[in-house]
Amino acid sequence: MSSRYNILLIISEDNGQHIGCYGDPYAQTPHIDKLASEGVRFENMYATQAVCSPGRASILTGLYPHQNGQFGLATHKYALYDEFPNMPRLLKNEGYRTGLIGKLHINPEDAFPYDLRWNPKEFISFANRDVRKMAETAGEFMKSSDEPFFLQISFPDAHLPFHRQQFGVPEQPQEGKDVETLPFVGIDTPRLREETADYYNCMSRLDTGIGLVLEQLKALGKTENTLVIFTTDHGAQFSRGKTSIYEGGLRIPLIVRCPGISLESHTRDELVSQIDILPTVTEILGIACPTGVAGASFAPLLKGQEIEWRTHLYAEWGSGGVVTYFPQRSIRDSRYKLISNLLQDRPSPSALGYSDRNQKWTSGATQEEIAGSDKRIRAAYQLYEQPPAYELYDLQNDPWEFENLSNNRAYRDILQTLKNRLETWQKETNDALRHPENLHRLTQKHDEILEKYYAESVWGSSRDYEWDYTEYLYDQ
Repeated sequence: MSSRYNILLIISEDNGQHIGCYGDPYAQTPHIDKLASEGVRFENMYATQAVCSPGRASILTGLYPHQNGQFGLATHKYALYDEFPNMPRLLKNEGYRTGLIGKLHINPEDAFPYDLRWNPKEFISFANRDVRKMAETAGEFMKSSDEPFFLQISFPDAHLPFHRQQFGVPEQPQEGKDVETLPFVGIDTPRLREETADYYNCMSRLDTGIGLVLEQLKALGKTENTLVIFTTDHGAQFSRGKTSIYEGGLRIPLIVRCPGISLESHTRDELVSQIDILPTVTEILGIACPTGVAGASFAPLLKGQEIEWRTHLYAEWGSGGVVTYFPQRSIRDSRYKLISNLLQDRPSPSALGYSDRNQKWTSGATQEEIAGSDKRIRAAYQLYEQPPAYELYDLQNDPWEFENLSNNRAYRDILQTLKNRLETWQKETNDALRHPENLHRLTQKHDEILEKYYAESVWGSSRDYEWDYTEYLYDQ
């Protein structure tokens, strides 16, 4: 397979499969739904880690966060171990024009050669989300030359704050009475419904932006020669979503339209991951895929082929900001999911960020809301805050992980099988945290930086610290 297709990579912020074509009854997403009707929708697409920088780095490098080093937010000086081959560099070497609209959020930024970098805060930021201006800028880039292009568009929706309306979009915002809270939250209150409604308003604005960009593509006559990939960095920022290792944080959308390759209105159930996007693009374009990538090409799946595919899928958590450091690993098969929690001497800081008295993220369920829920939900939130060494879930009967089966003797063999497979994956991908001495050293460093620079604020008093994890976590 060889083609000089243009590449349009659309990456949104902080949203799960809360889209009409994925069956969400409250989503108002006609443009994304239309894109899905023209291509292939993946039911079981996963982030490698449920926070921005790691997920984006996995998309562009084809590596897990623990492999490439970007296992925390670039804002807090986490960075790639090395200048790994990445999508914009590979395509630029093939004669592509490369453009980035919105943020990259991976360190070091100069490892990613974009001819265009457009990210003015007055148009594209967490405070300002002018999707019309973004689409206009995309059109200008796409028409500026006849050379093939790679354009990455990073929409800021649906990141916090959940703006009900921005620049007149959406025209008719939804309200709390129009929706229900997301299923993985497990708690339904009027306050959370208002938060959820505005999340859906962000999704509507995202949909409008995607529609405008695709209109630009069509007006320029480039639709029939452009591979369009839509996905996101990780799941929605609600309790048990973003910053967790649960399905609400990891399970995300993926829609691909490739003229001459994709079927129409086709769905796939295979377990796919952000690490698979890079090798897929290289196969479609007929260029060499970098050696050592962790992902696999799903290009044959776009044509409806039945191929041998992975039976297990892996994800992790390292850190977001320094305050949310809490290493975890997970594995799932077609039905069961195992979570390994590496630290047992402290509560999950992410869980506390949603629910403690100084609530960091107001979209989370409060302690009062949790206390007012039923026994099963309260138990799940207690485990979320203070997780055991292992958690086991039956995703067929419990898709949002409310009943931990790790202590149920009937599931002992399943637990052991998944533990063995997880350990094998850690060895195969050179996960340095499988060694206790590395985990101890990394934890100690986080505690030192936390005490000195983050005692007063989750954002830190300065960035005068330096990480040393490249010295012992990266095996060159």
